Amino acid sequence: MTSLVLVVNAGSSSLKYQLLDADAPDGVEPVVVGLVERIGRAGGAGAGPAAAGDEPNVHHTTSSGQHDRYVACADAGEAFAELLDSFARHGPDLAGVDLAAVGHRVVHGGKYFAAATLVDDEVLATIAGLSSLAPLHNPAHVEGIRLARASFPGVPQVAVFDTAFHQTLPPRAYTYAVPRAWRDEHSVRRYGFHGTSYAYVSRRAAELLGRPLQETAMVVLHLGNGSSAAAILDGRSIDTSMGLAPLEGLVMGTRSGDLDPAVAGHLARAGVPVEEFDRAVTTESGLLGLSGHSDFRAVVAAAGAGDPDAQLAIEVTAYRIRAYVGAYTAALGRLDAVVVTGGVGEHSPLLRSASLGGLGVLGIVLDEQANALATSGQHVISAHHSPVAVLVVPTDEELEIARQSRDLVRR
Repeated sequence: MTSLVLVVNAGSSSLKYQLLDADAPDGVEPVVVGLVERIGRAGGAGAGPAAAGDEPNVHHTTSSGQHDRYVACADAGEAFAELLDSFARHGPDLAGVDLAAVGHRVVHGGKYFAAATLVDDEVLATIAGLSSLAPLHNPAHVEGIRLARASFPGVPQVAVFDTAFHQTLPPRAYTYAVPRAWRDEHSVRRYGFHGTSYAYVSRRAAELLGRPLQETAMVVLHLGNGSSAAAILDGRSIDTSMGLAPLEGLVMGTRSGDLDPAVAGHLARAGVPVEEFDRAVTTESGLLGLSGHSDFRAVVAAAGAGDPDAQLAIEVTAYRIRAYVGAYTAALGRLDAVVVTGGVGEHSPLLRSASLGGLGVLGIVLDEQANALATSGQHVISAHHSPVAVLVVPTDEELEIARQSRDLVRR
């Protein structure tokens, strides 16, 4: 039985895709990695000589190398056509590939989806109906699924939800202390995100610890441009920092993280429209709001050059992480490991040290030399005598989507 899965992540301005062998071991490169970006810019479809300043926006990487070109894509349909054309041009030709499934990343599944789900008309309508909870993401996912269904008739389409992993949160963790009407009529509650990453990383961490996932207590930190924390007990999420939307919790590249709700009312009374508030806390806050840089590497460089705003940004970010590690240790009742993943977490010894150093009171003791050397790949960075292991585990959300899709269609 085939184990090849095409993983599609359709966004509002980009289309990411991978062709993976879901039976391959961890660490094996995908068969294909691709990206169509800058969707919606002016110009019609059709390849041709790039105009001055038009950098390649279609990227298709196979074992034979990377193939880049410029194609103006006005909408998702044209972008998906370029996906198909890239396979036809550079291989493998999907017309000759026996796909087990097409797996789709979907950001928000609300309270309806606790696992990967085969897509039918009803499921697709439910995902579309959740667009008010993820207006930047779900509409694009719906369009991507529609295009894939039309392009691959007869191939199972599987939706894998960022929120599904957190459906195990107990009511005390997901319930906000707000009016019942908000909770019942407007679905206001904590949902959590990065669930696909947490599913993959927690399982890999348990393997590194040499114990069953069902017998572990860990805090996992997904630190990237979007960042979150999760308390995972015996393989189940019991709390997580992101809430109704991927905005609450840790400091992120452009998102504020935790914020007093009174700020919205205060600014409204000062004449700031709610739309401007939403945009600012999503796209102009976080590291960008604190330091003027949204990329953590640029923040570190500026801090090293003596920029006090950048130095403060690192301190605020690290402090927020430390606070969540402490709170989630208490929620778990015991702690076997702290696991760090995500682009920033995997590559920044400075942030790991600033966040997790000096937490001996929680049983967390870093090996600073091991931490400094761990700039890529999988590592143990805790001291030998540390009661709590500290692990760096690279995430692989696409492989997790492929495996969940494969498992579902093989049942």
